[in-house]
Amino acid sequence: MKIFVDADACPVVHIVEKLAKKYEIPCKLLCDTNHVLRSDYSDVIVVGAGADAVDFKLISLLHRGDICVSQDYGVAAMALGKGCYAIHQSGKWYTNENIDQMLMERHLAKKARRSSRKNHLKGPAKRTEMDDQRFEESFEKMIRKALAEDKTV
Repeated sequence: MKIFVDADACPVVHIVEKLAKKYEIPCKLLCDTNHVLRSDYSDVIVVGAGADAVDFKLISLLHRGDICVSQDYGVAAMALGKGCYAIHQSGKWYTNENIDQMLMERHLAKKARRSSRKNHLKGPAKRTEMDDQRFEESFEKMIRKALAEDKTV
């Protein structure tokens, strides 16, 4: 089992690495040439800055039982399709039961934005310590589940 992070502008990399280190799980951070990262624990994989280049590289590296950290629903859907675990930076687990609805909501929101005459979109709320704590608890729970299921295979 390995952990793969869609690390371009990912606010939870430090939490992912802390838990990967705690459980001695190899971790790979993927970023494009516009977001070069450095890490004392993880392997950093830098991909060309093409559209979705990081996403496709990440998916190509995943194997059944790996964990994928991404805020991209499309990446999560492909990870689930490969038998991987997937988690959003909010701590929400992507599952086979919720991914279709999430993809549909994303599609409808994008459609609404395109048809709206408003040009200014409000960004996400500022991340808080509580958000980080919520992610850490959820991510650790996912790691424990993945490790337990890995031993039963």
